[in-house]
Amino acid sequence: MSEGSKGSSLAFGQVVIGPPGSGKTTYCHAMREFLGRLGRSVAVVNLDPANEALPWPCALDIAELVTLPDVMDSLGLGPNGGLLYCMEYLQANADWLRAGLQGLRGHYVLFDCPGQVELYTHHEALKNVFAQLAKWNFRLAAVHLVDSHYCTDPGKFISVLCTSLSTMLHVELPHVNVLSKMDLIEQYGKLAFNLDYYTEVLDLSYLVDHLASDPFFRNFRRLNEKLVEVIEDYSLVSFMPLNVQDKQSMRRVMQAVDKANGYSFGDQEHRSLEALMSAAVGADFHFSSTLAVQEKYVQSQDKAVEEEVMDL
Repeated sequence: MSEGSKGSSLAFGQVVIGPPGSGKTTYCHAMREFLGRLGRSVAVVNLDPANEALPWPCALDIAELVTLPDVMDSLGLGPNGGLLYCMEYLQANADWLRAGLQGLRGHYVLFDCPGQVELYTHHEALKNVFAQLAKWNFRLAAVHLVDSHYCTDPGKFISVLCTSLSTMLHVELPHVNVLSKMDLIEQYGKLAFNLDYYTEVLDLSYLVDHLASDPFFRNFRRLNEKLVEVIEDYSLVSFMPLNVQDKQSMRRVMQAVDKANGYSFGDQEHRSLEALMSAAVGADFHFSSTLAVQEKYVQSQDKAVEEEVMDL
């Protein structure tokens, strides 16, 4: 009998990852509230030792085991090296994590993870922690948040695609990539293409051509062509747009994650979802599809152009 099968039932959840500032903690809070309204018992576990002032309580906090400031002070490490050490310390003290999770059986668990990119692209500690959770019968999906404003810069978007692909291959979990803060995207400039070009990661040769119009990137055209070839050869990366203030957007992400980690909700939860979504009709933030997001974005751009014309 395997270690994970000794008298423990299946548990489901999400590991919420992504670069700093992408909205991981905000997402965990919003998803906990959303799932709670559907009748799920949800627990948030903070695995970020740098997250000192949590805006809301969590069921289990890594600060009880180790904190980044303590590591930096005692070992003379910087923030990056300190985070790596903290994750290695967590891996070495997996019994602490297992003991804390024992009291959360029966809960759907959201793991709020650190924002250091190296942890998900080539460092082994956090990957091994996720593998250990699988042995304890946790069925997890990785929710990788990326700030949507990167879509407004073709060079940064190619970088995001490479990082997302590397993360998917390294973490080795069912993966849902999410473009967060969609309600703020129009503040960062005009998109070169329709939003579905970025969410579906369509023919990237157009993006390379767009980059080539910049004198700086023109010198790196061959490099960019090879990068997008790698991304397209794997054909793994796509994104879901998310605005945590919009229930339709949250529902679509929830359903994608449920499909990824194998969670199957019952009739009672389905009825709760229908009731919640019917109450959401007419909400201030209502993106029923990627097209709806794009329409709102285009309208804001047209309004900005009209205002500039009127000023002239």
